[in-house]
Amino acid sequence: MNGIRIAVLNQFAGLTDDEVAAAVTALQIQVHEHFEPAWGIDAEVTFYPDGQAPAGCWQLVILNNSDQAGALGYHDLTNEGLPLGKVFAGTDLAYGNSWTVTASHELLEMLGDPDINLTVFIENSANGGILYAYENCDACEDDRYSYAINGVQVSDFVFPSWFQNFNLPNTQYDYCNHITQAFELLPGGYIGYYNVNAGGGWQQKYATGQSLKYSMRAYIAAGGKGEERQRSSGLKAM
Repeated sequence: MNGIRIAVLNQFAGLTDDEVAAAVTALQIQVHEHFEPAWGIDAEVTFYPDGQAPAGCWQLVILNNSDQAGALGYHDLTNEGLPLGKVFAGTDLAYGNSWTVTASHELLEMLGDPDINLTVFIENSANGGILYAYENCDACEDDRYSYAINGVQVSDFVFPSWFQNFNLPNTQYDYCNHITQAFELLPGGYIGYYNVNAGGGWQQKYATGQSLKYSMRAYIAAGGKGEERQRSSGLKAM
């Protein structure tokens, strides 16, 4: 472990503590055995059924209904100013989505970009280019691309190679091998981008023919509540 401790709290009456505990066991396996070898980031993921997170812990909180239109989960800050992932399990279940996939998605992206400030710059002209959000689950986030750990569905995730254009043949781009090239978006996936020349702020690029829907674990548009950590400023398709 590299010192990151994540406390999982269940604040949704629709899930028993046993259900959440089983999911957390799968999430710990995913982080330690699958994510860390690819990204070099590990963490101790622990469920606290009493609802009290120890001081110094990041948090992943299971909640009922989404408080932001179009979002099944997003990132915020704890009262200590540490990373916090919110998972709206009630909304997931209402729309026929897997809440454990959302939990996995938010956990891995919180580990990969805890301050929501990492980007990749792709130059497309002598004087400009596009910034892409360094998010590791958005491109392959649809439930159909998830996989099971001990019967618990978890999110697929991209490798660092997804953000690189110089890869060799047979490069692996995501854990489940659904993606075949850098920056590919699977159906149901998207990525945040910022065109530095256009001046339109953060936008969303979707897989061809797709648009924002509740099955997407979307980042929230900027300009919302002051306590929320936000990156994007619009929902314009690219």
